[in-house]
Amino acid sequence: MAIQTLTIRTSARPHRSCSQTRFWLLAVCLCGLMTLALADDGASELPRTPDGKPDLQGIWTNATLTPLQRPVELGTQRTMSAEEAQTLQQRASEQQARSGEPSDPDRPPPSDGNTAAGYNAFWLDRGVQVSKIDGEYRTSMIVDPADGRIPFRDDAPLQSTMDQWRAEHGAEAFLGPEMATIGERCLLFYDFRTSNSSAGPPMMPIIYNNNYQIVQTPDHVMIMAEMMHDARIVRLDSEHQPPHVHKWMGDSTAFWDGDTLIIETRNFHPQQSHYGSGPGLTVTEQLRMVSATEIVYRFTMDDPFAYSQPWTAEMKLYARPPDDRIYEFACHEGNYALPGILAGARRLEQEAAAAP
Repeated sequence: MAIQTLTIRTSARPHRSCSQTRFWLLAVCLCGLMTLALADDGASELPRTPDGKPDLQGIWTNATLTPLQRPVELGTQRTMSAEEAQTLQQRASEQQARSGEPSDPDRPPPSDGNTAAGYNAFWLDRGVQVSKIDGEYRTSMIVDPADGRIPFRDDAPLQSTMDQWRAEHGAEAFLGPEMATIGERCLLFYDFRTSNSSAGPPMMPIIYNNNYQIVQTPDHVMIMAEMMHDARIVRLDSEHQPPHVHKWMGDSTAFWDGDTLIIETRNFHPQQSHYGSGPGLTVTEQLRMVSATEIVYRFTMDDPFAYSQPWTAEMKLYARPPDDRIYEFACHEGNYALPGILAGARRLEQEAAAAP
């Protein structure tokens, strides 16, 4: 927001009256008050807690059309025009409407063998908005490096964290539930395409359930992800736990820098990885409330094990309607997949042992 400034030049003028002097002093005071009001206008409109901090509480969504990494062909093109953004958003809305139409009951069965397509459009939540931050329509969430791409090290290990865990213990994938992935065990949601969980950190949108509930006190901030109801408790103005204390979603501490909440997370559980990260990952997040319905969410990933340099991304969190609520995500309710997988592995072992 522009701040108006009054510049006053003085010169020697004879015989200025007292009334003229009072007029100019009043004008200067009024202009100063206007400047302060304009400078504080955005901050004063934010909802605030009793202790004066921005009130982040409520349910938010980070669903968006903007990808994490910029398409290679766009190079260092950080932004797009308003017309380009509108075209993308219109296409997404039309696609969403088409996908929501009733299915043809006489359609033939699928023939491509894609058994993973188990959800129709009703369940999906990919978003229909391009992220607009500080007046810019972004071509990617990543803003640093300039090419909008994750700066993976060329010599970074190719094994997933789960593969490394199994190799360390000399165990097969189906030896027992401990060797299954954290997603299969419903410990945290885990997206195998990106090696990231929606709870994070960082908190990233996925194909559905992109809602987060924030609860705030003077000493703590709780962020609960809809997917698997993963809840992260952030301690304010606190020291980190010792390095050997590992937690799912890491150990998060935070402080307020003006109206921006800054969260630093480290000490991740060894089985948890984000975009190829290793055990030394540090994630620094910033939540900057820009209106009663929008938060700019910025995070930096710092891990010399996986990346040639730290990288930073930004996106928007949008407030859900006040009457919205998050329902329980019961991951294992009525789900017999994991017992079935392990039972099948034991049967195969028995058959192999009985074979001549």
